[in-house]
This record gives sequence, structure tokens and C-alpha cells, in this order.
Amino acid sequence: MKQQFTASLWREGDWFVAQCRDMDVASPGATEDEALNNLREALKLHFEPPVATAAPHMRPLEVGLGAA
Repeated sequence: MKQQFTASLWREGDWFVAQCRDMDVASPGATEDEALNNLREALKLHFEPPVATAAPHMRPLEVGLGAA
């Protein structure tokens, strides 16, 4: 099955970044084509069911945002 997404692509220093905002998945590459191919692979992995070898360990996480 194939599904279509939209990729946002930009340059950060020496790297290109491809991001699928629909799924909040991004991947870098040395070229635009490499970044897009890496994003395709990252999206495939995103949709694979997880296979855990142990139960996940959940912990709270506090993050300071904005001016304090």
C-alpha cells in the first residue's frame, strides 16, 4: 500500500533536512535527494509496529519553555 505525504525541505549548514509535518517525522541528508530518501525510510519505520523486548519504562519529563 502506498500513501502520499508532503515534505518540507530546507538547508541547515552543510545538511538538507526533509520533514513530513503530517507525521512529525524528519531526516537529514547531504543532498536534497538523500534527505528525501532518508525521510521515506524514516516514514516506513514510523509505521512499523514496535517490537519491544521488555516493557517500556515511563518517566515524567519537565521542560522549561519561553522566558522564565
